[in-house]
Amino acid sequence: MSAADDARNRMQKTAEALQTDLAKIRGGRAHAGLLDAVTVNAYGVDTPLSQTASVSVADNRSLVVSPWDPKNTEAIEKALRDSDLGINPAVEGQRIRVNLPQLSEERRRELAKIVGKEAETARVAVRNIRRDAVAEVKKQVKNGDIGEDEGHRLENEIQKITDESVRKMDQLAEEKQRELMTV
Repeated sequence: MSAADDARNRMQKTAEALQTDLAKIRGGRAHAGLLDAVTVNAYGVDTPLSQTASVSVADNRSLVVSPWDPKNTEAIEKALRDSDLGINPAVEGQRIRVNLPQLSEERRRELAKIVGKEAETARVAVRNIRRDAVAEVKKQVKNGDIGEDEGHRLENEIQKITDESVRKMDQLAEEKQRELMTV
């Protein structure tokens, strides 16, 4: 695998990680992925919510959590309440309804800043991947494994991959910020 291919794979994983991180930030609408980071103490073991219950979208402002084992309802409610999502779950028989409060303008701006920081962290990671890949190419040229022309071609390819990755991350952040600012 060439240094450019390795860089492409690593940058793609970085973009996927950014997308996952941005999905955890609550925007204006309810979505099931919002609760992915919640862990429940079920049977004495911390377990992801997705392994103890199903999460569905009831409407734009609420989610319904249906525990697979009714004995876990209280533990799930506690985990939701203790999460840093600022939600207040309500038990309705065998299900838990999570009503999501309307975000204030100030909170929307804070979340948009967080999105910007997440995106910048991802861009720094991509630039570090580029630096490592270019260093590998230069090492290969120095050792005589590849020629100088091939080295320059690979460096240019790595730069193009980097530019493309940074553009994609900017686009992801922009879309999330737009979603956050939409009332």
